[in-house]
Amino acid sequence: MSRHGRLRLGTLLVAAALACGAAVAQTPAPAADATTASVLWQPSMNVFRRFEVPAERMYEFYGGVLGLKQLSTLNVGNGGGVARFQAGAQELKLTRRVANRSYAAGGVRGATGLRLVTFIFADEKELAARFAQHGLAAPEFTDYRGEGRRSALVQDPDGQDVELVIVPGATAEQLASIEVGLTVADLTRSREFYRKFVGLEELPPVDDARFGTRKYSFRHGATTISLRSFGKDLPADTGSGGIQYVVSNVELVDALAQARHVPIQQPLSGLRGFDLRTIWLGDPDDITNYFAETGASRAARSTTPSDR
Repeated sequence: MSRHGRLRLGTLLVAAALACGAAVAQTPAPAADATTASVLWQPSMNVFRRFEVPAERMYEFYGGVLGLKQLSTLNVGNGGGVARFQAGAQELKLTRRVANRSYAAGGVRGATGLRLVTFIFADEKELAARFAQHGLAAPEFTDYRGEGRRSALVQDPDGQDVELVIVPGATAEQLASIEVGLTVADLTRSREFYRKFVGLEELPPVDDARFGTRKYSFRHGATTISLRSFGKDLPADTGSGGIQYVVSNVELVDALAQARHVPIQQPLSGLRGFDLRTIWLGDPDDITNYFAETGASRAARSTTPSDR
């Protein structure tokens, strides 16, 4: 290359670098009170559970016994894929355990982590009949907070707790909802994370007679996340489950996480073969909060005035 050509190339590179620097400088840092709420696109949250028993047993329980509609399985290169079930207005996603996380038995009280998923049904007899059809004992229902509801605690084939709540005459909105129960070490820190970082609506706390504790709940659309604590010395289960949010701008979540020093489990990246960009964050108990930007949610970005 001639000296003139090299000078011209150098000038272009400097200009490009300056332009990139200007672009970065113009990107506003998240406001002090910013949350991810402005980019939560799906009006619910998905929940995933990891398991080690044969997959067919999990599929039979959630699909055949609980009656959730099984959707297409996503092949993401983890050996077993991600099996998807329609759980009202959100998805339950089942996938194999991974090696870099910790797992603990013992139910809701046994460890911190995602320990409980609650589903609502309208017909107790119909649900009990499906248990019998699959060779399982009928759930033992008890009164639920004196509100005419009845609930039972069962375990899925992997030993993870599932709460079944019967609401006679349940509305379509009630049947479309689920509750995700997290056991946490420090309620103050966890409440702050879900209120001030994620930006969920905090509901009034309630006494939880089933587990003998106080429950603090946060809602987004059809999904409620509930926090319970049984002390700071429980083992940490960081692998059995996590929460997924579909967002319109995953870069904003990334910037907010870095500004707030939220632990990043997996950095912002794409997934080969999918129109998907994700970032995996850890809450104060290292429970995965997985933010995903899809092609559809990205396309909606320009129509979301608060997305900035």
